Amino acid sequence: MLGIRGTGRYRSALSGMLVGIGVVLTSLPAVVLPTPATAQSFPAFRQALAEGVAADPGLAAFYRQSEFAPVWTGADQAARRTALVSALAQAGDHGLPARRYDLPGLLSAFRAVESERDRGLAEARASLAFLQYARDLTSGVLEPGAIIEQIVRELPRPDVTELMHDFVAAEPVSFIRSLAPRAPEYARLLHAKRQLESQMAQGGWGAQVPSTGLRPGETGEAVVALRNRLIAMGYMPRVATARYDGAMQRAVQAFQIAHGIDPDGIAGRETLAAINTEPEQRRRAIIVALERERWMNIERGERHIWVNLTDFHARIVDHDLVTFETRAVVGAQQSDMQTPEFSHRMTYLELNPDWTLPRSIVARSYWNGLANGGHRYLQVVDARGRVVPREAIDFARYTPRNFPFEVRQPPGPSNPLGQVKFMFPNPYAIYLHDSPARQLFRTTVRTHSSGCVRLNDPEEFAYELLSRQTDDPVTLYQGTLRRGSLQRIYLDQPVPIHLVYRTAFTSADGEMQYRNDVYARDGRIYEALRAAGVEMQPAQS
Repeated sequence: MLGIRGTGRYRSALSGMLVGIGVVLTSLPAVVLPTPATAQSFPAFRQALAEGVAADPGLAAFYRQSEFAPVWTGADQAARRTALVSALAQAGDHGLPARRYDLPGLLSAFRAVESERDRGLAEARASLAFLQYARDLTSGVLEPGAIIEQIVRELPRPDVTELMHDFVAAEPVSFIRSLAPRAPEYARLLHAKRQLESQMAQGGWGAQVPSTGLRPGETGEAVVALRNRLIAMGYMPRVATARYDGAMQRAVQAFQIAHGIDPDGIAGRETLAAINTEPEQRRRAIIVALERERWMNIERGERHIWVNLTDFHARIVDHDLVTFETRAVVGAQQSDMQTPEFSHRMTYLELNPDWTLPRSIVARSYWNGLANGGHRYLQVVDARGRVVPREAIDFARYTPRNFPFEVRQPPGPSNPLGQVKFMFPNPYAIYLHDSPARQLFRTTVRTHSSGCVRLNDPEEFAYELLSRQTDDPVTLYQGTLRRGSLQRIYLDQPVPIHLVYRTAFTSADGEMQYRNDVYARDGRIYEALRAAGVEMQPAQS
């Protein structure tokens, strides 16, 4: 029996439809199941099929190229039908909107075939359901940019005609399974989702901790509740202690590390709020993370840079292993200062950089001072890069929007970009860079910049990047830096960089990590997924 996902009335209807599915899918009358070679002999089938797929140019082209040979309703297509039905029945496992594919309607269409026209319409319906499922699984249910403008991704949508030709030539079950993203993170998230759903079916993590703060050495009912919660979550072995002892402190620290909280071993307000978060909320975060993985079903590069905005870290990843990481400061939480999400290629390092202030920043923080003779450390430059004396400018004639000059801060110890910036030229003027504001890296929620990403260890980050093209990256970097003026070091091999936003992700060993939704983006994606038909409650076994 095929596994069934869904909830309530939909699941009951689906279950009923799947009873006796082998009979349903193999009992279409032989007279209306011609081989591809004789498909032309059935004009009613051909006409109905052409009508059914006319709205999809790629699918219409495929059937024209194959002379309308049946994919699903042919006499020898039971394996394809079964593979499709099984995949659609289990779409909810991936956090996909099962209702969108209307499996009950598809099965009814197969059952109701009494004529060649019926068969043509059923064939079209099966192909359209398959294409929608394949599109959703390979590259996402949603169009992210329509929901959040700061998500700038070109989704890897499959070519319909090519997809259908490849499917027809392949073993159906293996091909449909291969549609899911191949990144190891996707498989790890699916595993974590199943584990969490199993835990939920057994009662979840138990009672919440009735406290706003607990410290090592304490005893009592709240400590017992904390112990039980940590055991249920897998951070402690089963023990009978009712005291906040060293073992419990270490468990709290492990939990804090997995949730991006300062690991002091004290169950303070922030830690207890995270511990008391119910598994349903964590499952929602995983479902959103699966959708985000589908948006990034692309080649990420054997070596790439991964900046998770919610985690406030930048990492260099080689073959799915983190080989370097550093703390990062990202854009502030105001909508016009948030760091966008996109992928690009880092091509060079700029040492002793100057800072050309974006007009939005000039307007927000510097315009009045410039107009009144302040900020003397800033230069006003024309289109040819020449410094224009302030006294020669009548600021009263301009606004920040129509100001015909740029404002620049020369290299120096107080330059906001520090000694180096890492360039992947893009339309959003976003890059990674050094920063003289060292105190900001000691904060927990590091949303302090105007959009760019600041690195706590920029020199070490540079050394690691340059180690692929020189045996002595330190000398190369420091020697270039000592020249004092703006210098560039180009990377022999550009490195893909991905600015991402994950509130649920895994470590390489599969341990779940959770972070706060600092820009409230995942909440909006969750609501959009729910509106699209994704079932947000796990199926009951």
